[in-house]
Amino acid sequence: MKGYHIAVVGATGAAGTELLRVLERRNFPVASLRAIGSARSVGKSVRFREEPIPIEKLGDQSFDKIDIAFFSAGGDVSRNYVPIACQSDAIAIDKSSAFRMDPHVPLVIPEINAEDVRQNRGVIANPNCTTTVMLMALYPLHRVFDVRRVFATSFQAVSGSGARGVEALSRQIRAAALDQDLVSEPGSAPPATAPTVYPHPIAFNLLPHIDSFLENGYTKEEAKMQDETRKIMHLPELRVSTTCVRVPVYRAHSVAVSAEFERSVSVEQAREVLAKAPGLELVDEPQSNRYPMPLSVAGKDNCQVGRVRLDCAFENGLSFWVSGDQLLKGAALNAVQIAELL
Repeated sequence: MKGYHIAVVGATGAAGTELLRVLERRNFPVASLRAIGSARSVGKSVRFREEPIPIEKLGDQSFDKIDIAFFSAGGDVSRNYVPIACQSDAIAIDKSSAFRMDPHVPLVIPEINAEDVRQNRGVIANPNCTTTVMLMALYPLHRVFDVRRVFATSFQAVSGSGARGVEALSRQIRAAALDQDLVSEPGSAPPATAPTVYPHPIAFNLLPHIDSFLENGYTKEEAKMQDETRKIMHLPELRVSTTCVRVPVYRAHSVAVSAEFERSVSVEQAREVLAKAPGLELVDEPQSNRYPMPLSVAGKDNCQVGRVRLDCAFENGLSFWVSGDQLLKGAALNAVQIAELL
């Protein structure tokens, strides 16, 4: 294979750092690497194949002679600079939500809709990490049983909020260990541990609130899961209802799913399908306390699925639990797999 000239925008962030590791670990054919960051990152460097790569400031010339540009720096940066990358004849693989629902931009999970990559016009979008984790288990079942509707609750790690989320959880855990208040009494001054990333403490707590609320009572994160699921699976009428919850876990997202199918389904059939699905491991021995957990999948490429059982509320229904590392399959790994398809 020839080598490709690669740019990574947001190379110093959590997703960008993970992306560099995945490129290296999977021996992606990199002829040259351009690490791009904000002005405050200039002067720093990242390591790739045991070499220090200096951070370059993002600008209009950043994508000259670049073949593939990975964007891991947020929606505003992507909206401003993805078109510039495309004008330089680079193909942009974008992690943000900026282009996901654009009808001309493929939204791709390689194990599910790899053929959509062929339709790209210079931009390919990486799905929301929680959507990806859920679909790694839901889509193989859909191929056999035809899904009709989905109810899902996500349990999302603080690293999904970046380094600030991880730091907030760590700080609050330390404060609780010292018997410091995490929540102030009404009318009193906020405690030193007052939340800054989330509207409430995340340590020893659950927040049914990820991203901003919409007029219909759902959050943007919940709307993303619905809309992106429909697009990736090419099922524009699929009914999807989700509740997204931030949990005091450092890394890896989990989703509890109940799905109704057109065809009759048994647990044995479902397990057989899931055991053969690419990028997925069946971990379903509840009698031995073996089931997917964030600690089990953190740092691993594959998602895990378990707790497979007939759903009591649906005629042809299944309930299951799936966990996956949102920084890997939910972001960096999926992006590199898209580049491998290219």
